[in-house]
Amino acid sequence: MPTVITTFRQLWLFAGMQVRCCAFAAAILAGVALSGALPHLPVARYDLLLLYGLLLTVVFRACGWETGRELAVIAVCHAIGLAFELLKVYLGSWSYPEPALLKVGGVPLYGGFLYAAVGSYVCRAWRLFDLGLVRYRARTVQAIAAAIYVNFFTHHWLPDARWLLAGLLLAATWGTWVEFTTGGRRHRMPLALSFVLIGFFLWLAENMATYLGAWRYPYQMDGWEPVSVHKFAAWSLLITVTFVLVARARRRPDAGDPTEQAAV
Repeated sequence: MPTVITTFRQLWLFAGMQVRCCAFAAAILAGVALSGALPHLPVARYDLLLLYGLLLTVVFRACGWETGRELAVIAVCHAIGLAFELLKVYLGSWSYPEPALLKVGGVPLYGGFLYAAVGSYVCRAWRLFDLGLVRYRARTVQAIAAAIYVNFFTHHWLPDARWLLAGLLLAATWGTWVEFTTGGRRHRMPLALSFVLIGFFLWLAENMATYLGAWRYPYQMDGWEPVSVHKFAAWSLLITVTFVLVARARRRPDAGDPTEQAAV
């Protein structure tokens, strides 16, 4: 049986690894905070953040903190995020009120880096924790993740199916475990629980980002207010899109049929 000291040490190591996984996201938030605190900027803040994000990407790749394959996945997350932002801003779900030259449809191009940061986190966590999946139904989860992404668009015109999709996701991941290593010890947790935990911390990060002026919800235009707790559930679902992209990229060429794959 593990002692209290051993458990505490494992939790400490786990937290330290999580901090390393969040390096890109933390750097992006730090840039948002610093740019908002500076009194005079040579260019528009959103444009400066785009240049900053590109510089971070180059630095992380040059230092070997992101592999070439991971960088490709992160770029896809950036593109998917921008598409998401374009529609949501057009529909008035939130806005980027500050001016910028590099802005399309009201969305500054740096906005994609907020999704790229999530992609970077999942990629780094997969590598640093040596993640493995047990009884992962890849094709089923991929299909549900795609439906979740589409539903975030279509619910503006069609009935919102997120709770139905959440139920399907829970059923599809029932019995699926995420295995990870900290301090030489192998642990595991239910895959669905990992989505919930990541969603919670993304909701906290969104509160920080909106407080720093990264973007604004309509109810925050006259003064910052906490992001609705409903966004916690939304992030817990939306993280599946990033997860399936990374999981697919991490598959070995000889991994075989992923539908009932024991581990990847």
